[in-house]
This record gives sequence, C-alpha cells and structure tokens, in this order.
Amino acid sequence: MPAVTPYRSAVPRGRDGFDRLLLAEWTKLRTVPRWMLALVAAVVLTVFAGVLVAAGAGTETAGGGGGERPAPDLGVQYQDGGRFLHRPLAEDGSLVARVADQENSHAWAKAGLMIRTSTRQGAPYAAVVVTPEHGVRFQSHLSIVGSADDGPRWLRLDRSGASVTASVSADGTDWRRLGTVRLRGLPPRAEAGLFVGSPEAVRAQRQFGGENVTSVPTVGKASFDGVRMDPDPREPWRGHGPSALTGPGARDHDQDRSRAGEAGPDGVFTVTGAGDIGRYQYGHDTSEMVLSGVLVGMMAIVALAVLFVTSEYRQGVIRTTFTASPRRGRVLAAKAVVIGAVTFVAGLVAAFGTFLLADAVSGAGLVLPALSEGPVLRAVVGTAAVLAVVAVFSLGVAALLRRAAAAITVVLLVVLVPQVVASGMPLSAARWLERLTPAAGLAIQQTVVRYDTAIGPWAGFGVLCGYAAVTLVAAGWRLRRGDA
Repeated sequence: MPAVTPYRSAVPRGRDGFDRLLLAEWTKLRTVPRWMLALVAAVVLTVFAGVLVAAGAGTETAGGGGGERPAPDLGVQYQDGGRFLHRPLAEDGSLVARVADQENSHAWAKAGLMIRTSTRQGAPYAAVVVTPEHGVRFQSHLSIVGSADDGPRWLRLDRSGASVTASVSADGTDWRRLGTVRLRGLPPRAEAGLFVGSPEAVRAQRQFGGENVTSVPTVGKASFDGVRMDPDPREPWRGHGPSALTGPGARDHDQDRSRAGEAGPDGVFTVTGAGDIGRYQYGHDTSEMVLSGVLVGMMAIVALAVLFVTSEYRQGVIRTTFTASPRRGRVLAAKAVVIGAVTFVAGLVAAFGTFLLADAVSGAGLVLPALSEGPVLRAVVGTAAVLAVVAVFSLGVAALLRRAAAAITVVLLVVLVPQVVASGMPLSAARWLERLTPAAGLAIQQTVVRYDTAIGPWAGFGVLCGYAAVTLVAAGWRLRRGDA
C-alpha cells in the first residue's frame, strides 16, 4: 500500500489575527455616522459645560486673618493669617523657644516658631508649632513634613543656607529631629520668630448641587519662654499681622505705628493671633470645577459604548461576527481596546480644549493653575482616561445585559448618580459612597485636598478600573457560555 503524505498548505501561516480583529471593530465604529457623531458630541458637550462653569465662576475670599490673599497655586485658596513676631536670622543660625502655655481656642490652633522668606502674603515658610489637640506639627507651604505627640514643648528651627530643620524636645536638652525642608528664595537675612494663629470655626452644609460654608473667627493666645536666637541680630522684635503682643523689646512694625511691648516676667513673650496659615480646605478646586463638564459628555460616551455591542445583537450581526471569529472572548477584547482607545483620544481633545478655553474666558472670575503643574496635568489626562475606562465598563455591562436601555441606565446610575446624591448626604456616608462606587474614578480630577475629599486620585481611578475589569471578565464568561 503506497504511503500517504499529509497535505501541507503552501500558504504561509498568518499572524495571531488580533490586529485584524481590531481593524474590523474599528471599521464598524467609524463607518456608522451616528456613532462618530456621538463621539463628536461628547467632546463638544464636555468643552461647552466646562467653559460655562469657568465663565460663571466668581472669585471667593478664604477666611483666616483678613487682608490680601496670595496668588493661588494649583487653584487652591490659602490662608496666611496669625501673628508673627520676628527678627532677622542669618544663613547659618538657629531659633529656640519653649511653648509655656497655649489656650485651646481651636483644635488646630498653632503656637511655635517660623522662618519665612519675607512677611508678604503667601511667602514660602517653614514652621514648627504646638496644637492643643494634634500634637506638634512641622509644616512648610502646603505640606506636613513631620509630627510628634503632645509631650514636647521645646521647639527649635536650624537654618543652613536654604535648608530649615525642625526639632522638638521635652526638656530643651535632648532633641529629636522632625524633618528638613528647602525654602526657595530664602534670603541671607530671613525673617524668623514666634508664631501664633487660630483657624476660623467653620461649618459646611452640603446641599444638592452646592454647599454653604459659614465661619466664625477664633483668637489664639500663647506664652513663650527660653527664647533665644543664635546669632543674636541685636535688633528689636517686630510684629506682623493683627493682634496684640507683649515681650521684651517687642514693637509693632507693620501697622504704621511703633510701641514698646511690656516685658513679661522672666522674659516671657505673650502673643495672640487670629487666623491660620496653610491650605484652606473649604476653597474650590478650580481645575476640578472646569473639568467636571466631562459628566455631561460622558453620557454620550456611555450611549456609544453600549450601542457598539447591543446594535449587533439587535440586528443579528453578532452571529456573523462570531462565525468569522469563533473565539468570542477575543472579539470582546478587541471591542474594548477599540472603544477605549478612541474614547481616550476624544477625551484628550475634550479635556485639553476645556482647560485652555476655560482659562481664556474666565478672566478675573476664576484663577486656573498652569497646565505644567504635575497634579493639573494628571487631572487633565486622567479625565480622558476616566472616559476611556467608563466606555470599557459600559461595553462590559452591555455585553452582559444585551439591552441598550437597561445597560445605559445601569451605567449612569452607578457612575453619575453617586456624584449628585453624595452632595446631599451626611459627609461620612457620602465619603463611603464615593469610595465604593465606580464614581470614585472621578477623583483623578482632584488637584487639592478638601475637607470632603473621599479618596485619593489614583486610588479612586483604581476602583473604576476594577469595576471595568470585573465586568469585562463576567461579560466574556457569558459570551462563551451563552447563545449569541
């Protein structure tokens, strides 16, 4: 019997074929005019809503000490209040004092030492302070550099060039370092001295679509002893900011009048101060405000992603698709890659367009930070990423439910509704709602930390990605197990 030679095709084997699936799905998407129109509508709606927010926003003044506010950084409002009793400190020098007594005017009232580049509003600073209920804090600009418990009452700031190091001690002998910061623009003779401040007592009422913030000033008071500066500048102490002060050689300098302070017993300085220094947690995140227009454009994206699947089921084309590509999970993956990539590109156009146009039309009504700032750039690009992940999530829900109306309703309920409902809920409950639902992904737009911040930007984005991944896996399982 003659040997049988198995047939071998002379045609070279093709590649994996996933790229062909991508091309096929992209062709389906771009050849349906109403789908491309939905993509354009998402961009236009996002930009239009963001520009409306920018045009209608007004300037606001944060509480805390009164006077002119410093120029915002990252769109956040600052406080620069309190009382600062200061003298010049050389490039290599130190300042030491003990907080002998402090009134509990506010849980975050501050009494301690500060070094500043100048006494102008918003000048870079480093301060180590005692608080009535939160121990010792070493802070600089917006950051908490280090902390200690309630025990230490002796404070020290050491300057070496532009670097400032804070230390604490329980007895003035054994010191524990809290941290070191570099202050940009610190002059050879920086202003250093005693600081006392007390934040406003703030009450925030969240309402559907907004919030009402009311505040009442508080006045802090503290006594310092063991105050010494090395080298001694041999210049009088000068006071900056509203409130009274007493101490050996103290005189008011910044309110166009000079007066000698009364020397307390044993060289004790008593300083009172109203207002706080640092971030104002009740101010608006202006970057997030203008980017919130994505919620309007997102509705068009959700509809597009859902129809990208359900239209094939409605028309029966899905059977043809699975006949040509029997591996159904790969088909779903190709659809997810295409809708995610296309939506991300459209989201970039929408987010950058929104930010640039909002900055152009806002004028004095809204101060937006520069796009070059890291958190702002992350928020803008992250807005596009959120649209892409929401599109993939919508695709997965549509593949599970196979009904356009039901899928669109479910996605909008879990992504958009929590944003609205949370604004009218108690803060503790609202935080959990914004952490546990897909709406957490919108935290990627945050550029500052507010009193109602529920979750960090990347953690929130991770929650949304988790929902999309789980939904897509479940949809793939159903495609493989069920009929088309």
